[in-house]
Amino acid sequence: MQFTEQEDEHAPHSAAERAAAASRSTWVSVVVNVVLASAQIIVGTLTKSQALFADGIHSLSDLVSDFVVLFAGYHAKKDADDDHPYGHQRFETAASLALGLILLAVGGGMVWSALGKLESPDTIAPAHTTALWVALGAIVTKELLFRYMLRVAKAVKSSLLVANAWHARSDAASSLVVSLGILGSMAGYPLLDPIAALIVGFMVGKMGWSFAWDALHDLMDRGLDEAEVQAIRATLLATPGVSGVHDVRTRKMGDMVVADAHIEVDAQLTVEEGHNIAVAARQAVLQRHRVLNLMTHVDPAHRPDADHARP
Repeated sequence: MQFTEQEDEHAPHSAAERAAAASRSTWVSVVVNVVLASAQIIVGTLTKSQALFADGIHSLSDLVSDFVVLFAGYHAKKDADDDHPYGHQRFETAASLALGLILLAVGGGMVWSALGKLESPDTIAPAHTTALWVALGAIVTKELLFRYMLRVAKAVKSSLLVANAWHARSDAASSLVVSLGILGSMAGYPLLDPIAALIVGFMVGKMGWSFAWDALHDLMDRGLDEAEVQAIRATLLATPGVSGVHDVRTRKMGDMVVADAHIEVDAQLTVEEGHNIAVAARQAVLQRHRVLNLMTHVDPAHRPDADHARP
């Protein structure tokens, strides 16, 4: 998930603010998922609805992902130390990777279980009305949870919280599929119940792959998109004394960024004057963008007519 940097009011939040927001929204998710998972698994077992039971396991996996988020938030807010001179922000990226792998495993288990049921259609019992009401209640609850979590995630610009929010949205979508499967089963087509469970498994697995793949790229020092790089370049160029900028490079550290850039200043300036310009440029970038640290290299900018001057 990329966030575009614009004006000063979009300056990044502190690690403590991000951790507090993550903890608050995640504990709300924990409570919701405990209630939902219990209801879905119990009712799914009693009514013999594989789709509702699978959705309950999905909700149970959300508890695991919630605690992964809490774990990451606790460690990511730690200050830099000798072993981690750039800080601990990549705990969030590692947590996103773990969350993706969890979803992949859960999705694979759902698919395997549903295929087993489809191989023995005679053993599939028709769904019960109670299962339908639980599934419909889950849709509403998960959609409300998604909207709340996404609002918090965007407020603090956390890709990990965005991933967890969309996980909740996938739950709402899976509950919708489950409801349709239960309706079909009640209408005399019991095969639709395990088919719904199979679809839910594929949905969960696909989202898990997406999260894991993105996190893996970030751990391999993926840079920002061109729009954000250009925004950083513009901030550097707007600094008084900077006449040119080149070789701007970035790499992600969780939801923060480590960057380096070459800035051009008047070749006639003293070393101290050039250094002061570089410090001002660095401070401007740190204040306006989600940049954790910026390394600047000062280059002399020659006048156009000086490039061809004879020695």
